[in-house]
Amino acid sequence: MRVIAGRAKGCILKSPKSTKTRPATELVRGAIFSILEALASDWAQVLDLFSGSGALGIEALSRGAGWVDFVEHEPRCCDIIRENLEKTRLGDNAHIYCCSVAKTLSFLDKEYHIILMDPPYSNSAIDKIILQLADSKLVGEKTILVVTHSPHRPLSSSYSALNLIKERRHGDSVIALYRKETGL
Repeated sequence: MRVIAGRAKGCILKSPKSTKTRPATELVRGAIFSILEALASDWAQVLDLFSGSGALGIEALSRGAGWVDFVEHEPRCCDIIRENLEKTRLGDNAHIYCCSVAKTLSFLDKEYHIILMDPPYSNSAIDKIILQLADSKLVGEKTILVVTHSPHRPLSSSYSALNLIKERRHGDSVIALYRKETGL
């Protein structure tokens, strides 16, 4: 697994050796960032939920994101994110929260421009977490929420004020992008 583009392009990233962690493939990461480059005007604050190896957040930093908060509950994965940030020399613009997504969402209080969410496909709480995000101050009017999920487990077209704006399937992954409904 490597960084696709930007300052750390080509840097090989370490990934956890676990069946619970399923890093997004280069094809999926490439598709996510291609879509984001067309839709997102502000990359100052990025939140990477279910970070795993940190590949999505590191890709965002490499492509010019100002700051990324990584959230991962597995201590071994948090160590790997730290190693990957050191290797790519992008750690000065990041913080790792080594705790559950639910716990982190209860204390984070800043608005993010991009929220990346790549949960385990078997996680039955995905809908609940998206709804919690939709009703939080982490999601502003211009925030784009990116959720990868299994094509066998479709997501809703809306969660509170968050509405699906784009969905793309790439192999065994679906990329769903949400934004708050405005002007209604």
